[in-house]
Amino acid sequence: MHVEPEQLKAFILDVGLVTKAQFEKALKKSKAKKQKIEDVLVKEGLIKQEELIKLEAYILGIPFVNLKRITIPPEVLRIIPELVAKKNNIIAFRKYENNLEVAMLDPEDLRTIEFIKKKSNLKILPRLTNEESIKSALRQYQKTLEVEFGEIIKKEVGGIKSIKETGDELKEKDELRKVAEELPVIRIVDTLMKHAVLQRASDIHIEPTEKEVIVRYRIDGILHDAMVLPKTIAPGVVARIKVLSNLKLDEHRLPQDGRFKIETEDYKYSVRVSILPIFGGEKIVMRLLSESVKAYSLEDIGLSGEALERVKSSLKKPIGMILITGPTGSGKTTTLYSMMEILNTSGVNISTIEDPIEYRIPRVNQTQVNPKIDLTFANGLRSLVRQDPDIIMVGEIRDNETAGLAINAALTGHLVLSTLHTINAAGAIPRLVDMKAEPFLISSTLNIILAQRLVRKLASNKEKYALKEADIKNFAKYCDLEKVLKILKETKIVKPKDSIKNINFYRPKPSKEYPDGYFGRVGIFEALIVTEAIKELIVKKATTDQLQSQARSEGMLTMVEDGFIKAAQGITSIEEVLRVIME
Repeated sequence: MHVEPEQLKAFILDVGLVTKAQFEKALKKSKAKKQKIEDVLVKEGLIKQEELIKLEAYILGIPFVNLKRITIPPEVLRIIPELVAKKNNIIAFRKYENNLEVAMLDPEDLRTIEFIKKKSNLKILPRLTNEESIKSALRQYQKTLEVEFGEIIKKEVGGIKSIKETGDELKEKDELRKVAEELPVIRIVDTLMKHAVLQRASDIHIEPTEKEVIVRYRIDGILHDAMVLPKTIAPGVVARIKVLSNLKLDEHRLPQDGRFKIETEDYKYSVRVSILPIFGGEKIVMRLLSESVKAYSLEDIGLSGEALERVKSSLKKPIGMILITGPTGSGKTTTLYSMMEILNTSGVNISTIEDPIEYRIPRVNQTQVNPKIDLTFANGLRSLVRQDPDIIMVGEIRDNETAGLAINAALTGHLVLSTLHTINAAGAIPRLVDMKAEPFLISSTLNIILAQRLVRKLASNKEKYALKEADIKNFAKYCDLEKVLKILKETKIVKPKDSIKNINFYRPKPSKEYPDGYFGRVGIFEALIVTEAIKELIVKKATTDQLQSQARSEGMLTMVEDGFIKAAQGITSIEEVLRVIME
């Protein structure tokens, strides 16, 4: 779609969206940078994207549609396959008689229009829309998948043979392998995986009960019931996943761990599989790790203000240790990768020992832990030190040996990045002491400890509210509200004369699109810098509380306080912050 700059200028000035001087300035910039005038106007904040698209639609005489408010019938949506819709930014949304209305970002894309016309044998009526509208409509493909899954189950379940225990292990193994390779089972497992990916699930839980099999997806850290399957298909599904993961088909009494990959044109995932015998059969948990995801920046994961400055300052030091702490699933590895993206330059050699390798980073030497051949964190770390590294990343410090080796590596001129399971930043120091690390060595090597949790982000349809007196009294137990208010004023998030009572906080507003009122996650952090005062306390074997108190007196913001600041910004809710801290 193309609108001449002079034509656009005339309409924009006529409507009064920008002044003549502003337009001329933007036009000069667009010519200098060889960009479209429309892109410069939006980037400079002179005009909103939606206003611009509506104006262009008016100039071209093409109707504008917003698909956010339209529920598209599944049979109409499916006229254009999901892959074609995604690739060409085109959505079929209304059909009447022999006409098909399609929403597009570029209604002059005649090649795509002609392709849809031939495929559907319908007259195509192009309509203009924006990116947000297309994204919203693409999510409706996911909803049709639930219907599709139900149809597959009904259709295929009758074709799955039931497997009886005969006591003959060899015969049972052959039967299980045959069932695992039958088309109905393959279709069910494939659809189950596809549904999980589209729902943005990080884990799939397949749990057998007495009468049925419950499937749950972990989305944004919370488990949701996805579907209930008939009990009869459980052996076939388990066998299929065992075949994919190269596990023993006839082993039903011992836990097994494996992995496999799923790959389509749209996505590529590495799947970690854990199978555990339980009373009703075998429970499967699969962790989905996207191989196409790139490392985020520190700002993207939620680091800001003083904590961000402290982390960046520590990353500039050529030696020492940076520790990230938090429970399982709190995003520690993602933070490590974000740090390595900053450190990854041609002048340094970075080597890692991980379990598993979650993202592939170019020019970083990544090694996967393999206990079967005795390649543990400790053994791998011993070898890494002989590889002339400048920076070493150890996925997790799990035992005394790894702790000792990591500290020694930091002492001998390396920058070491690693993770540890503790509740807060200060708790990492007593934990290292508990792992038989010498306090004087810890104080000599540690640069910074970053503790974190992941909170769900509020969706766009959130609602404002102000704190009541009872709320303020209750929340004061968890954090220093005056400190939070001071930072909000310093960062100009609130006005200088505002009090806690005047500040707008936000709560989720459930909708069809976002049933919980949340979408995506972001980190909340506390960054403990190892200062001279902290070093003295480490040598004295101070408690977690003493270390935490000293760090706070030196200006450290706690995770709860960081969460409250994000709640005041409308990123998350106070309830969500307290939920993850109290867990």
